[in-house]
Parts: sequence; C-alpha cells; structure tokens
Amino acid sequence: MVEQVSFARQMPVITVVLSGKLPERALVSMAHDLKDELEGYRQILEIDIAGDREDVMDVIIDPLKLESYGLNPEDVITLVENNNRLVAAGNMDNGNGRFAIKVPAIYKTPADILNQPIKTSGDRIVRFSDVATVLLTFKDTGGYARMNGDTSVALEVKKRPGENIIETVNLVKAVVAEGIKQAPATLNVDFVGDQSEEILVMVNDLQNSVLSSIILVVTVIVGALGVRSAVLVGIAIPGSFLAGILIIAMMGLTVNMIVLFALMMAVGMLVDGAIVVTEYADRKMSEGIDRKEAYRQASLRMAWPIIASTATTLAAFVPLMFWPGIMGEMMKYLPLTLVATLSASLLMALIFIPTIGSLIGRPRKLSTDQQQSLTAAETGDLVSVPGLTGHYIKGLMIATHHPVKILISGLVVVMGIYALFIGYGKGAEFFPDVDTDNLVVKVKVNSSNLSIDEKDLILKQVEVPLLQLQELQSLYSRTGSNEEIGTLRVTVVDWQYRRRAAVIAEDIKALLAGFSGLEITVERQKDGPPQGKPLELVVIAESLDALYNTVDQVKQQITNTKGFVRITDNGPTPGYEWRMDVDRGNAARYGADVARTGALITMVTSGLTVGSYRPDNSDDEVDIRVRYPEEDRHLENIDQLRLMTKVGLVPITNYTERSIAPKVDNIRHLNGKRTVTISADLAEGALLNDILPGLKTSISAMTLPNGVNFRYKGQNEEQEESSQFLMKAFSVALFVMAMILVTQFNSFYQATLIMSAVVLSTGGVFLGLLVAGKPFGIVMCGIGVISLAGIVVNNNIVLIDTYNVLRSRGLKAEEAVLRTSAQRLRPVMLTTITTILG
Repeated sequence: MVEQVSFARQMPVITVVLSGKLPERALVSMAHDLKDELEGYRQILEIDIAGDREDVMDVIIDPLKLESYGLNPEDVITLVENNNRLVAAGNMDNGNGRFAIKVPAIYKTPADILNQPIKTSGDRIVRFSDVATVLLTFKDTGGYARMNGDTSVALEVKKRPGENIIETVNLVKAVVAEGIKQAPATLNVDFVGDQSEEILVMVNDLQNSVLSSIILVVTVIVGALGVRSAVLVGIAIPGSFLAGILIIAMMGLTVNMIVLFALMMAVGMLVDGAIVVTEYADRKMSEGIDRKEAYRQASLRMAWPIIASTATTLAAFVPLMFWPGIMGEMMKYLPLTLVATLSASLLMALIFIPTIGSLIGRPRKLSTDQQQSLTAAETGDLVSVPGLTGHYIKGLMIATHHPVKILISGLVVVMGIYALFIGYGKGAEFFPDVDTDNLVVKVKVNSSNLSIDEKDLILKQVEVPLLQLQELQSLYSRTGSNEEIGTLRVTVVDWQYRRRAAVIAEDIKALLAGFSGLEITVERQKDGPPQGKPLELVVIAESLDALYNTVDQVKQQITNTKGFVRITDNGPTPGYEWRMDVDRGNAARYGADVARTGALITMVTSGLTVGSYRPDNSDDEVDIRVRYPEEDRHLENIDQLRLMTKVGLVPITNYTERSIAPKVDNIRHLNGKRTVTISADLAEGALLNDILPGLKTSISAMTLPNGVNFRYKGQNEEQEESSQFLMKAFSVALFVMAMILVTQFNSFYQATLIMSAVVLSTGGVFLGLLVAGKPFGIVMCGIGVISLAGIVVNNNIVLIDTYNVLRSRGLKAEEAVLRTSAQRLRPVMLTTITTILG
C-alpha cells in the first residue's frame, strides 16, 4: 500500500471540476449529489464545494402595497413564522388506544406561501400574492469557481490520514464516472491537483533508482569476486528488503516515498556484511580450504566485526525516531525502515549467506598476480605484492614512517575545508527547494468592502493574461472571502516540456504587474512537510496604537532588507461600516426597541430569515427570507424606513442616527496581549540564515514604544527546532557508537581512532557542497551526516579487528598495519564503492 506521508494539515488529494454549457443550478445540484455519494466512503475525510451557491426562497414584499392594506413588515414576518409550523399537539389516550395528534402546516411549494392569507376585509381575503412575489434564488454570500475561464463548481476532496492516496483518488474518479452517466453531453469534468499522479511518478522513479542501485552493486561484486559470490551478495538485498517491509507492515505503517527513499539508502549499506563474509570465504577457498569450512570460518571470524559495524550504523539512526514536530512525523519512516532493513541484513550476512555459500560456493580461478598478491598479504614479502595493492602498500609504508606529518596534514586539510565553507559556502537552508508543476496566485486588496460579484469581476480580469501562458495545462480559480479577492491554481505541463517553475513564476509576476491596487503573490507549491512562511515575526504589545505603529515601522525595515519579498501582516483589514446608533430614550417614547429596528433594517440589506421549507424535489431545507425589492435596497432607503409602534408608523430617523466608522475586523491575543504577525517570503536564491541576523540587529536598534516584544516564528523556529534536535541526535549517536566500540575492542584509543573517521568524512561533506555550490540542508544534509557517521566507522572496525588478530600472533605494530591494509583492501574498497553506488 503506497501513500503520501500524512501531516497535521490536510490538503485536497484531488479536485473535481464540473463545467460546461449548463445552468449554474444544475452544476450545483450535481456537485451536491456527488458529495453525498462520496461522503459514504470511509476513505474520504472532508469535501468542500467551491462555487457552491445555497438556495434561498426570497419573499419580496412591496412596501407601498403593504401600507395600502394597512399592514407593516412585522405583520408579514409574524404570519410566516406562525403558519410555517409542524405543531405536535400531544397524544390522545382513551383506553382503547394511544394516538399522536399533529397540526402539519409546513410550506412545501412557493404557491403555499403566495396563497397564505394575510388580511381579511369582509368577504375579501388579502393574500401574499397581492403584496409580494416569491423568488427561488441564491444567497448573496458564497463564491464562484472557474476552470480555464469557464464557470464551474468544484469538489475539493481530502482523504483521511493513513488511507491509500492512490486508492482514494481512484475511488473518487470511479464515483464521479458513475454519477455523471446520465448527465448531458455538454457537461465537462476535469480533475485538478491529482496527487496520485505525482505519487505514482515518484514511486516509479524510486523503484527505478532501487533497481539501478542493485544492478550496479551486483555488477561490482561480479567483477571483484565472481558470479557465485555476486549471487550470494545479491540475495541479501531482496531478503533484507522483504524482512524490513514485513516489520514495517507489522507495525501498521504503509509504504510511502520516505520508506522507498530509505530502502534506496539501505541498498549500499545492507550488503556490507555480506561482502565481508563472502570476500573472506573466497580468500580462504583460494587458499585451498573446503567451501563449507571456508564459510564457517568466515561467519565465525567476521561475526563480531559485522555485529559491531551494524550496531554502530543502527546507533546513528535510532535517535532519529524521536524527532519532534511535523518534520518528525515526516522523517520518522526513515530510521524505522533503515533499522528494520539493516537488522534483517545482519541475519542475512551471518546465517543465510554462509548457509547458502556452503552449498554453492566455489573458489575463483586466480591469475598468477592475484595468487601472489593473496599469498604475500598473508605471510609473504609485502614489497613483492603486485598491482594496485602493491602501489597502495608502498605508499602506506612511506606514510607510516612520517605519522606526525600525515596527521597534521590531514587535520590542516579538514580545517581548511571547514574554513572555506564558512567563508565561501552557500550557507544553510531548512529544506531543499525542488521544482513543481503547481503555482498558486493569490490576489488580495487592501479593503474588505468589496462584494463577492466585484471580487469575481476582478478575478476574471486577472485570469485573462494567465490563460495565454504557453506552458499552461489548466487554470482553476476560486473567489475568496474577506480581503482576499481569490486564488488561482496554475498547473503547468510536465517538467521535461517546460522551463523551471521559478522562471514561470517570474513571468506570471510580470504579466500581472499592471494590476495596480491589488496585492498579487505568486507561490510555488512546495513538497515536503507543511512549512510556515520563511519569516513570521510576531509583534506583541498591550496598546493597540503602539502595536500598529510598531508593525508599520517593522514592515518598512523588512522592506528595506534585501532578500525579503511579499511582506504582509494579519492585522485588521482597512474597511468601513455604517452604524445606526439608537437613542434609547427617544425610542422608548415611541415604544420602539433595538431588536425590531434591526429586523426592519435587515429587510433592506441581506433579508430577514423567518423560517425554512423543504421542497418536494430536494432533501435539503431552503431558508425563507423576507426582504424589500432590489430597487429599495440602498443606503438612502434605510432612512425612509418606518416602524409600527403604539403611536403609529414612526420613521426610524426620529430615534436613530446613521454614521460611518472603521470596520471592526479582529484582534489577536497571545498570553493576554495583543499581537500582529508579519510574514514574508524569500527572494529567489536568498537564504534565511544569511538575512535574519542582520534583520534582528536592525530591529533591535529601532526606537520603539515601551512594552513591545517580538517573537520569531516560521521557518526560523522550525529550523532551529530541527537543528537542535539533529545536533542532539548526532551527539547521542556518537556517544552510543563510542560505547559499542569500547565494548568491542576494550580500548579507548582504538575507539577514538575509529571515531576519527567521522571528523574526516564530514570534511568531505562540506568539500562536496563547496564544489557543487549547494547550501547545507538542515534536514537532508543533517540526516546525511548522521547516516554517514554510522557508515564510515564500519571499515575502520574491520581494519582494527584484523590488526588486533595479527598483533595477537606476535607481529610488530608496523607490519600488522601493513598486512591488515593488504588483506582488507579489497573488502574495504568493495563496501565503499557499493555504498556510494547504492
């Protein structure tokens, strides 16, 4: 079962877009039918309908006709409320049975409302139809959705955590295909943001990488040890994989992209033990020992070195299981997979490989030089060793005569690499920036007083240049709320047929640069765990004036800091509202009150909801809303409203005063203090670690009001959390590895000697980053360094173990070093090369 890694923040796995030459009400109805069908499946967590328009029954009353019959709006409201009821009138029990009695008077059709009597005059009955019209329409609130410029309705589907993403998407497509069988031919159905396609491509790529790694590793073994030995080493790979996946399945986990990535990492590591055993047995068989005895000696002789090397590798990964936060939720699969797989590889190397080798093993036919090299490495003259091994031994002899010079030179080189990276390196980044097929364009305006139709009109104008993009695959837009005009999701063609997403994003910015008065941001949809903005600066203060003044100053400072773009804040959105201030004293004289006055004004604005009814052709209830005709729904009409009181109809202007005031938006608090969060993105190529220290210094030097504090969040907070954890994990891993080595060799000196490989190897890491011109990734490079610590000590363990055996036979230290190097050069080279290739 393959799925994406689940995170706290759920994103739609697929969006189903319905469009075509159909009435909007028909599209909405189809969307609701599909939603009802999909919600019956356990895989579906939530479905949001974009472009949904909620039905409402408008009772449009004519105020002049109402007055001509001596009625007022309150009479209408009371009539609707009192006559649209289902009254449970109790139960009748007369000893012969028990029966419920109800008075059903629910409106079922618009005709029921129009036929409702509202007044009688002699034999004449005045009905709703005399003073009002009934209209089935949509609520004023809501939004619009479009696909490639055409009006549409979309279902944004989210899956439950832990469910198979591919199966979920296939389920949605199957339900939609079944649901539209009877739909008109003019209906168009598009699937946008299908995450299963990306997952399938990623899974196939990782599978190809794993297969390529296996082929390369086996090819190297064939060249060095022969076909039979390569078969034995090759068996260790699928055997360890199957055992590891079985352990993962028993833990209730699924195979996802991190698991596949971990398996690819494990290919080069899990064969190390098998290579060491097979190479040793091959050496013994070349000396004339029977294959069963050779593999028995190999498993016994190399047991402790292999156990120690595997244990040190596992010690590097185990601390990663305790990674906190959202990043830990993503990366926990890596150590779990590696621990399970490498533990299985230990059993393969010490039990299964020797057993199979004793059955099919056979010594290789060696050339004269190869035979001479093996004999000389064991007991002969080391100077006579031919080939590459001979050159290596001669160079090592020179090095052993100048140990201090070699040690100092090595330390100088490593320190020089560190210094060069600090001075000329690309710095550090939190998570690697990868290309994507999806870009999100967000359009905002510095006002909250636009209607939904005005926003939609603006969004249509923004769509026009985007539809001309050469690399465009689809454009899905959705009208927003509050100060947000809307969001447009730009899906471009596959990466091999287009430019990089970053270049396309710059083109989009240029295309939309002419829209003045709008705040337009273009963001690339990033893979990996959910991340906040690179910079999220929380300004905390007790006074609102001090808070807003500080926010303005800090935003200006961030704007002046090179490297930050798209600077926004979540403070109140500028806007205005009209207020009808009631003079309670005057209102009391007329017998008026705030509730009745507010209800009357509502009939001029959004309408007063007085009940609901369920149409015969629908399962959903529809609100009944009383309001004035559209030509009477203006601000000036509010002043002309008259309320029926004990003294007759009274203009509400007699006891109210209309005024305009700043709109009350929202005020956020943290620990009882008011806050505003300033957010900013990074310019292309900029790194937060390079810019943030300077910004902090600049803000600290500003003259700010008393009681103002700051808190830095966003990627900086997540980066610091991950950095601190990885440093602790690295320290714990080194300590555990050192304890294992001290236990194995009973020597602090030898343990220190082995651990020195970690320092030298990290020098190689930073040299590689310098040559490649890449920054140090806190997450990926951090994991790489920790993994490296467990890997690089393995060869040293094998070398030190062989050195101790030779010393126990009476050899001098220098000769033991040279013979160890000669004997173990081949397995060390093989394990290193296979790890690199893997």
